[in-house]
Amino acid sequence: MSQRQTLLPTGTEVTLSDGVRVHAETGGDPDAPLTIVLLHGWTLDVRCWHRTLGALAGRLTTRARIVAYDARGHGRSDATPLDRATLGRLGDDLREVLDELAPTGRVILCGHSMGGMTIMEYAHRHPEHFASRIAGLVLVSTSAEGTSRTHYGLPDRLATLFRLAETTGAGVLARCGTWRPHRAVLPVLGPAIRWLLYGDRCEGADLRLTLSSVGRCSLRAIGGFRTSIGMQQRLDTLSTLGDVPAAVLAGSDDRLTPPACAEAIADALPGTELTLCPGGGHMLMLERPSEVATALAAVTNRAAMATPLRAPGRHSRRPSRDVSPGATQAA
Repeated sequence: MSQRQTLLPTGTEVTLSDGVRVHAETGGDPDAPLTIVLLHGWTLDVRCWHRTLGALAGRLTTRARIVAYDARGHGRSDATPLDRATLGRLGDDLREVLDELAPTGRVILCGHSMGGMTIMEYAHRHPEHFASRIAGLVLVSTSAEGTSRTHYGLPDRLATLFRLAETTGAGVLARCGTWRPHRAVLPVLGPAIRWLLYGDRCEGADLRLTLSSVGRCSLRAIGGFRTSIGMQQRLDTLSTLGDVPAAVLAGSDDRLTPPACAEAIADALPGTELTLCPGGGHMLMLERPSEVATALAAVTNRAAMATPLRAPGRHSRRPSRDVSPGATQAA
């Protein structure tokens, strides 16, 4: 998929309340009573969902519309002011995107990594809006406890040194403005990105897509979001969400958000189905698209049956589980 291609048939822009424009793409049934909104992770963009969307075809038993967008500072969206490179601002952005691109009907939110944290921040900052709009949640390779459980798959002493280097580097990058990583640097980063983000499966095309996404992210965003990502604590927020249909997925070999992160989320969020993917890393929507699509379809189908939905009309504001035996737990 080239940088100029769109993930979904219709591309549009949403201008947020602070003037930042975010790139969004929409597809699916425009008259569907449910909208699925996809939120990507830190340094990525909407293209990371292409394998999951391909696997989703045929799994839904209800009509659905799809919305995906690039977070501020990422992909085709505008750069963000440094003081707004926070999860709190991303939670506010999500509410604004929903009001603009899915103003009626109920919504399924599916977030990977920082995208999952964005969903939690939206629920924390806008609880009434969340309760009135959200019919289901899918949280992929994410954490409600910042980076407190992140050890990079390293011994404690090495993990401490790695964390120090990462946070120091992030502080430097945050002050580099809207510059983006030079394309000549990206191939050099390949082995490190492969080790940090992927488990036992990594197609060459997926690694190239990941590097391309990093190359489209401003240095300010790469460094600026690190502080709030590291500090977020939202288990208490999850515990207040009631019986909203939800699924949480984690890779057994995830070096950034290990299974303990998903288990803590599942314990806090009643009625959540927890799927552990053996050998999976942090990029499950690319490594294990079938598992992610199956969980997303199950939550969407369950929400459609459980919630009285009103078909929203056209949105015209802008032009079987296949994990290894024993890998799925009910939490």
